[in-house]
Amino acid sequence: MLDTDRRPGTSGTSAAPSGPVRWSGEQAVLDAAKASLLAVGVRRTTLTGVARRAGVSRMTLYRRWPDLRSLVGDVMTREWTMVVTAADLTPPDRSDGDLDDLVDHIIATVEAFRTNPVYLRIIETDPELLLPYLTERRGATQRMIVDLLTGQLGVAARHGTVRAVDPAALAVMVLLVVQSFVLSARALAGPVPAATLAAELRRLLRGYLAPDTADIADIADTPVPPPASAGRPLQDTAP
Repeated sequence: MLDTDRRPGTSGTSAAPSGPVRWSGEQAVLDAAKASLLAVGVRRTTLTGVARRAGVSRMTLYRRWPDLRSLVGDVMTREWTMVVTAADLTPPDRSDGDLDDLVDHIIATVEAFRTNPVYLRIIETDPELLLPYLTERRGATQRMIVDLLTGQLGVAARHGTVRAVDPAALAVMVLLVVQSFVLSARALAGPVPAATLAAELRRLLRGYLAPDTADIADIADTPVPPPASAGRPLQDTAP
């Protein structure tokens, strides 16, 4: 949800016009960096230590990640992308989903972020890494979430599941709400149980996204078009 401006799966290597240059050792380095973050935190992680864990030379690492911040950013992007992908926010090609299904997917994603070990470690050791994506610009995963939610909400609006307004505006507002929840719920909750907070977030999202009464009436009054074959005479077929 909060990450670098790189696209998921890319490193600091220059990209050819056809797409980013991939390196076969990239995942091993990201795995080593993640292990170091979890073991000693951001501030005590070094590129030298990551190179040693990954079994590559320091120069190989420096050619792809000029500093630790860029490497940690790629670790965050990969981690957050896996969380979002697991939530399956892809717009369904069907009309039988309801608002509760959509809100449940969003809540599940929020809980996955809040309990993600990499996120918790970064909040504990170097929360300043997240500040640019709160005050200055969207990160790669933030853009991906907005795009996925825009598609999901657009489909839902056409079926009357959510309000019939600009789905991109709804998507941005949902991200603003859940991002604040992820970052601040632990600090501000006080004696309120986590389950109660989640229930209140569900109520908030459901109330915000639910279609207005007028929208529901318009959808109910809209005549269903006949099938493409209606009105055409049946053709005789050979015995």
